[in-house]
Amino acid sequence: MGTGSFTPIIEGTMARKYSKASGNKVEKAMHEMKAGTLRGGGSGKKVRSRKQAIAIGLSEARRAGKKVPKRKAS
Repeated sequence: MGTGSFTPIIEGTMARKYSKASGNKVEKAMHEMKAGTLRGGGSGKKVRSRKQAIAIGLSEARRAGKKVPKRKAS
């Protein structure tokens, strides 16, 4: 046994939960939120919360038919 670096053997690859396109939607929503141009909901108020910006991005991705897990029931 040597002292070299050890890389484990990966048996299978896991499927993505979120598509790359949905990640881009979230990225765009975050960018808009930081710029102060992201508006949300029926009231159209400025979004200030990071979580809210992510939720808006994922919701846009769902509407566009991208691969995103279903919303959790609240």
